[in-house]
Amino acid sequence: MQVEHIEVFVEEPSAEAALRILLPKIAPQLTASVYNLQSKTNLLAQLPYRLQGYSRWLQSNQRIVVLIDQDQNDCSELKSQLEAMAAGAGLVTKTASRTAAYQVVNRIVVEELEAWFFGDWASVCKAYPRVPTTIPRQARYRMPDAIPGGTWEALERVLQKAGYFGSGLRKIEAARAIAPYMQPEINTSNSFQVFRRTLVELISP
Repeated sequence: MQVEHIEVFVEEPSAEAALRILLPKIAPQLTASVYNLQSKTNLLAQLPYRLQGYSRWLQSNQRIVVLIDQDQNDCSELKSQLEAMAAGAGLVTKTASRTAAYQVVNRIVVEELEAWFFGDWASVCKAYPRVPTTIPRQARYRMPDAIPGGTWEALERVLQKAGYFGSGLRKIEAARAIAPYMQPEINTSNSFQVFRRTLVELISP
């Protein structure tokens, strides 16, 4: 049975704001409920109980997608932690399943959601026209998932240098401004493309 609906868990409001715009661009056939659990700590604490609840009623045409920032965590350890939570609730993950009958997909944003914006810099330029178009050609920004010093901090510095967000980056506002211009197919962030392919696979016959 083709997937028709996804339940998406994210750790902060800016991710929720971006996904509400991006999900219809990536997979318009899907309906989605996006749950912002306010912080990574809250997400990791609440997810086991949420998954246990889903194990009682999740339908065959529904999937759960967990999207979490890597931040300073070891990627493998964080993924293992998420996989164990799903297994503990009696749910099958995409990683653990050899078939399309999985129920949970765990995806890690490397390093933070703002990496996705660096991966489609043209969308940032459209939202904030004074920023330099040459940012992706600079060595420190060439790999969106490996920008040194923190991705949201890097985005804040670039925007402030161009005269935006003088009192600090307002992440929700930026997400709502940039996401409408994003073109999922051309994004150079590998973590974004892994996430995009996951959704495309869900709707593939």
